[in-house]
Amino acid sequence: MEVFDAIRGRRSVRAFKSEPVSRELLSRLVDAAILAPSAVNEQPWHFTIVTDRATLDMIAAKAKACMLEDVAEQPDHFRQTLSDPEFHIFYHAPALVLISAMPATRWVTEDCAMAAENLMLAAHALGLGTCWIGFAQRWLETDEGRQTFGFSTDEQAIAPIIVGHPKEAVGAVSRRKPQVRWKD
Repeated sequence: MEVFDAIRGRRSVRAFKSEPVSRELLSRLVDAAILAPSAVNEQPWHFTIVTDRATLDMIAAKAKACMLEDVAEQPDHFRQTLSDPEFHIFYHAPALVLISAMPATRWVTEDCAMAAENLMLAAHALGLGTCWIGFAQRWLETDEGRQTFGFSTDEQAIAPIIVGHPKEAVGAVSRRKPQVRWKD
């Protein structure tokens, strides 16, 4: 797939087939992620891949409960979504790739975000769907979340990305005209 086709075609997917994603495909995504640039070539990223359905469901439920504790801080549509007992924050995706890092440098978030984008573009090129799940972030920062993933006190979760085979194609989302300042 041409790079611009991958960029134009990548979408946040929130409906997945129950079909598992093979270890081979998940490894290929990690291989693409680590090709991302990083500040001072630190390559600070770590990858935790969860494919066990019970573990995914447990993490989703705990992360959802954590977000609901702060429901007053959430916009109305988030409160409604999070209050729905049928809502699963991982959209029943068969895999979660959690990118984390040791904060050895001040740019670990940016480095891991670039790795995440590589992973998501590679997934699209391989016919997979992905979505960065911001709803999981707060719980991942808790002691319980950190212990669940075996993080040291210095490791931080940065990008929880669900991966799976999309149920259907996701249409394009309109984009605003870019705000560009030229300083010639």
